[in-house]
Amino acid sequence: MDFHSNYPALYDLKTRARARIPRFVWEYLDSATGTEATLRRNRAALDRVLFMPSVLHGELDVDLTTELCGSRYSLPVGISPVGMSGLIWPDAERKLARAATKAQIPYSISTVATRTPEEVAPYLDGNGWFQMYPPRDEGIRTDMLNRAKDAGFSTLILTVDVPVPSRRERQVRSGLTTPPKLTPRLLTQIARCPAWALGTARQGMPRMRLIDDYAGKVTGLSSTQHAGYLLRTSPDWAYVTWLRDAWDGAFFVKGVLNPADAARLEATGVDAIWVSNHAGRQFDAAPAPIEILPEMRAATSLPLIMDSGIEGGLDVLRAIALGADFVMLGRAWHYALGALGQAGPAHLADILSKDIASNLGQLGATTPKQVRGKTWDGAENKSDLSNTAR
Repeated sequence: MDFHSNYPALYDLKTRARARIPRFVWEYLDSATGTEATLRRNRAALDRVLFMPSVLHGELDVDLTTELCGSRYSLPVGISPVGMSGLIWPDAERKLARAATKAQIPYSISTVATRTPEEVAPYLDGNGWFQMYPPRDEGIRTDMLNRAKDAGFSTLILTVDVPVPSRRERQVRSGLTTPPKLTPRLLTQIARCPAWALGTARQGMPRMRLIDDYAGKVTGLSSTQHAGYLLRTSPDWAYVTWLRDAWDGAFFVKGVLNPADAARLEATGVDAIWVSNHAGRQFDAAPAPIEILPEMRAATSLPLIMDSGIEGGLDVLRAIALGADFVMLGRAWHYALGALGQAGPAHLADILSKDIASNLGQLGATTPKQVRGKTWDGAENKSDLSNTAR
């Protein structure tokens, strides 16, 4: 089947996925927090980044391969960690891991995934990243790190922009609880989505398997929070130093927006800074990461990763132009799974590849890195892509 005929863009995958995923699950995936102003701000800020097309370059031989922290990937994009991924689509973590390996891009598993690192690792080929929501207990912390390392995960991600739970009002209104309680309202929604229902029946009710290994029986949480919150702490600078000393692989810090933090993170020994506002899911007055990138780039020599609001190859180039070295997407891969099942992520990777290449052609560039610093704001010569990018 030629998926490009029916699903040429992420929008098409999102539209089909919405019809195939129960509404309460869709609201978990697609919502942000507050009035969702930050979600809209991410899109608006990306749309403000313009380029001047460049002509008469002849035929171009485009190369999208990208190096990050000593690893080489086929594209400058990867799969962000998404909590409860297997709730969104049955067995999502292993499906996405397989797709990432085939596409030669990194896959990130969340601490609050529905599969453990050991269950996902056999489907990866050294390109697995382990995202940590910081456990308070040092023994649990150490054990998690050892398990991730022993399973073959090469990179540790510390998420720092979730010091407290966000409210995510739209998600609450959907009726989703943790763990999900199958009320008549939710069962009606499930009945309308047979592919999701059958897949979930085969895999069993999604649960946070890694957290379950440590949490035991927990009490004191509201119905919209999960056991992971009883294990977490709000990390400080000493926590970052502890993790840097304890982990001997690449170490990224995710959820950084203030350029003033960059120098201290660099001095602490982290390997990359992940610029993100958690896609608008945590704080509804945050700036868009794309707006912060130029200042962040000026503040550090570390590689910069960016996410939040990315919807296609042109957005990837916008991020790279303003200072990012690598770009991550989270929701998008789950739209792809919801739309087309296991075939979806491979199709999305192809969409991104073709979109990046097409837009590079319009700019007279042959690699993503060549667009660095080449956005257009009306200033003389800013659109000249014929020179070597800095």
